[in-house]
Amino acid sequence: MEKLDIKLNEHFGGKVVRKDLTKLVKGNAIVPTYVLEYLLGQYCATDDEETIVEGVETVKNIIAKHFVHRDEAQLIKATVRDKGSHRIIDKVSVSLNDKKDQYEASFANLGLNRIPIADSVIKEHQKLLSSGVWCILTLAYFHTDERDSTPWIIENIKPIQVSNADVDEYKEARKAFTKEEWIDVLLQTIGLNPEEFTFRSKLIQLTRLVPFVENNYNLIELGPKGTGKSHIFSELSPHGMLISGGEVSKAKLFVNNSTGDIGLVGYWDVVAYDEFAGKTKRVDRGLVDIMKNYMANKSFSRGTQVYGASASMVFVGNTDHTVPYMIKHSDLFDALPKDYYDTAFLDRLHAYIPGWEVQKLRNEMFTSNYGFIVDYLAEILKDLRKEDRTHDYSKFFELSNSITTRDKTSIAKTYAGLVKVIYPHNEITESDAKELLYFAIENRKRVKLQLQKMDETFEEVDFSYTIKSTGEIINVDTLEVIQYGPKKSPVVEIKAEAHQETTSTFTEESPIELQGGQKIIRDNQIGISYDLLFGAYLLGATDIKVIDPYVRLPYQLRNFMELAKLIAEKKDPEVEVKLHLVTANNEDYVENAKEAFEQMSYSLESLGILFTYEFDDFIHDRSIVMDNGWKVVLGRGLDIWQKTGGWYDINEYVQEQRLCKAHEITFVKGY
Repeated sequence: MEKLDIKLNEHFGGKVVRKDLTKLVKGNAIVPTYVLEYLLGQYCATDDEETIVEGVETVKNIIAKHFVHRDEAQLIKATVRDKGSHRIIDKVSVSLNDKKDQYEASFANLGLNRIPIADSVIKEHQKLLSSGVWCILTLAYFHTDERDSTPWIIENIKPIQVSNADVDEYKEARKAFTKEEWIDVLLQTIGLNPEEFTFRSKLIQLTRLVPFVENNYNLIELGPKGTGKSHIFSELSPHGMLISGGEVSKAKLFVNNSTGDIGLVGYWDVVAYDEFAGKTKRVDRGLVDIMKNYMANKSFSRGTQVYGASASMVFVGNTDHTVPYMIKHSDLFDALPKDYYDTAFLDRLHAYIPGWEVQKLRNEMFTSNYGFIVDYLAEILKDLRKEDRTHDYSKFFELSNSITTRDKTSIAKTYAGLVKVIYPHNEITESDAKELLYFAIENRKRVKLQLQKMDETFEEVDFSYTIKSTGEIINVDTLEVIQYGPKKSPVVEIKAEAHQETTSTFTEESPIELQGGQKIIRDNQIGISYDLLFGAYLLGATDIKVIDPYVRLPYQLRNFMELAKLIAEKKDPEVEVKLHLVTANNEDYVENAKEAFEQMSYSLESLGILFTYEFDDFIHDRSIVMDNGWKVVLGRGLDIWQKTGGWYDINEYVQEQRLCKAHEITFVKGY
């Protein structure tokens, strides 16, 4: 096992599971991850390989024998009849038959309806009265000639749920992990490979958990297909309900006026609407009005009676256009149905996750390492909903006075939710808090900027904050505005050296005045190329030395060749340029690297570039040193982009389309 896996098993023994096991046992069963991991947690929550193998087989047998597939419903019924009773796993919902004055259960896959169930079960598990809960139960069969009776009997029933989640124990164990380790544990719990995500991308993923840990939190995420927007809300927790946006009704969501039954918001911590976008979708305008009131006031009414609820609302859907297109021609809510394209409704959203920054899920983005049993984490998050951390940010920061009360509430709830998720033990430094506050403000500002485009009566707001310890004022911008804002093409922020008084930005269209200083690139920023970053600094150089310890893997070799191509474009055709690479290597890669470098040497010679290389295992810094007097210090070396989807992904061929990793580049004159 890897170091983090060992540490996780040490501090959370019996509460973690290897995430690739879920795929092994799922097969064709259409069952949520939390159901499978509930079973895996009982039989495979260990690091002992032999026990894991035995446990996987046990769980496979349980699924095979007891999980009800719709197409095998009649076979299961026959088994129950023949044996007298049989244990099954199915999704069960309960309703009150007021004519008989009894509760009756319905089975989603088995197809049985109106099966009597004891009042005591409903008192203990009220969620059964909603749209369905996955349960393990023993179903019996006893035929009788009594009129209007049913032979089916529910002997015992237990919702799939972890019962031993001690939040104090969880907080104490959290102290043994660094911030980076803990975030990676949470990513692995969701089923993702942390190595494939930048810090900002991890934050985006973890923000999807905030509705589970914050009461009455309203979140929207719009973006391309295939990025896993709805996965967490259907698979992670038995306290969340994912419904199709087209299936929402006032009765289902809030209250049924004819029966008086409370809807989903009364029973679930999170109600998520899948496929929420779609301009042509028909929507009940009355539902939108009730939702607006609920999202603002945490309550809804039926006649003269007012009900309160704490369910968070999540809206996920696909965008119709690219971000630059929406920013120029419409807004980022452009894909929503007409009746939800309402500023009063949208203003009640606490955060807008930039779904277009999330890469489409590829095989290597899933983990086979350990993470929490998702149901265990779900219970912890539910317990943390009781805590109020919405004022915690004020310990370090003060928000701008121009930020409205609704904006402040939104920012505070996002910040509080992320603190509960990442720092449940409430030990957080000012630097770490700053990362979360900036991100929280950005996700609320994204909402507000669109409202201002939709309705000019929304005044411009100064989304800045002051660091109390230093008095420094931090201005917050959304990444897409930095990249595609009015009259801008992709921009790189430049911080000038101390002796220079001005700070400036430049684009590909504007003239560039070479200066010393620093360029700062943010996580997930696009529109960045080597040419935009330092192409102008290559002009006139005839002797270039590149120092980068990591030029060995295919994508790193590709980066170096792209640098060589840029040098060829910047040099005088009649001048030869010496290009020397100093890199490190090891015996696993050195032969392939030598072969690649020799091919490069022959190839580049025809362009007037004389390429040489050497290996030095003691280098650490990364830079480009040129004989024109400039040195470019590369914070991450040439490896500034996140991985692409491979040969058939256009990002593989267009640098400006790739998502960046956060890094800094410094320019020094006098070499």
